[in-house]
Amino acid sequence: MPAGLRAMLARDPDEPHRAASSLELLFDLVFVVAVSQASGALHHIWEEQHFVEGLASYAMVFFAIFNAWMNFTWFGSAYDTDDWLYRLTVFVQMAGALVIAAGAQRAMLENDFGAIVAGYVIMRVAMATQWTRAAISDPEFRGTCVRYAVGIVIVQVLWVSWFVLDGPVWWFPVLALIDLSVSPIAERHKMTAYHHHHIAERYSLFTLIVLGESILAVANSIIGGLTDAHARTGLIVVAACSLATVASMWWIYFDRPQHHQTMTFGRSFFWGYLHYFIFAAAAAFSAGVEVAVADHLGESHLPHLAAGLTLTIPLAVFLLATWLVLDSVRRDAVQAIGTIVLTVALVGTAYLPNAPLGAAVIMIAAAALVSWRHATADRLATL
Repeated sequence: MPAGLRAMLARDPDEPHRAASSLELLFDLVFVVAVSQASGALHHIWEEQHFVEGLASYAMVFFAIFNAWMNFTWFGSAYDTDDWLYRLTVFVQMAGALVIAAGAQRAMLENDFGAIVAGYVIMRVAMATQWTRAAISDPEFRGTCVRYAVGIVIVQVLWVSWFVLDGPVWWFPVLALIDLSVSPIAERHKMTAYHHHHIAERYSLFTLIVLGESILAVANSIIGGLTDAHARTGLIVVAACSLATVASMWWIYFDRPQHHQTMTFGRSFFWGYLHYFIFAAAAAFSAGVEVAVADHLGESHLPHLAAGLTLTIPLAVFLLATWLVLDSVRRDAVQAIGTIVLTVALVGTAYLPNAPLGAAVIMIAAAALVSWRHATADRLATL
């Protein structure tokens, strides 16, 4: 074996005190740029009143961000050797993420997905080389690793073909489903030895990243309030309400440990894949905050209802998705009914004169509901 390299064998899934590495944290910071570009472009598209087109293009760009991040995260949990070749390959993946970030606005505003496809292919081909290396080193999981490597390469050929042939938009969800099927097909051969606590931590850190986009939008509203005396009061209210909403989103997501969600084959995929809606909705909320800021500065041309919906629909998706992904397995009828009622109420707050205030009140109520039901479940478990 070349000097400085380690055999890429599966790590111990019960390794004590396993935490995210500094390289993984750096990797996530690169994705901050991509998420920021996508949410910023969504704000511009919404301001131009292209709501359906905006959501469709945002969903497509965010898929590239999410799926590339997710595959690296699960692989790293099982095979992070932290040697020089592993690090260099991860840096190549970071370069691909930056290409995606650079092309996000062009894809969403001009429907040019060239950079998105290029960046995605860079990241995924680098990922295939990691799986190939694991297949060579680890005979126990060789079948799984080979399936990953071959599947990833085949799907990249399909993505490049879609772009080169200028395929119709409806090809995208079909190719996305094919792409997403690589992992379950490979894992059915033999599940990789990922670390449950490590995976939960990695998803939690990415949640903080997308919530950070909303914090940035809140900061922008405060800055606007300091420089515009006429809109100061309104912007401060938007900032306060948005901060309360972000705090509620954090509370709802982090109120319970999540490592047990990845203990079984089916549940781990359900939990891992459906986080797409949690992440995408949280990042889209920041675009809604930007719309609210622009409205108070007199820079928005959106009707009041439309502006409110850009804020409340992402929150409704986040609330429903977090319940579905994190809590529906407990079959708590009170929380289920309460979540549905609050989700509908969230959308309805767009009709209020002050949508950010109404949304903040509903989200605080949702956080209280989650906390109450978890405390009740814990109390019953001790009886």
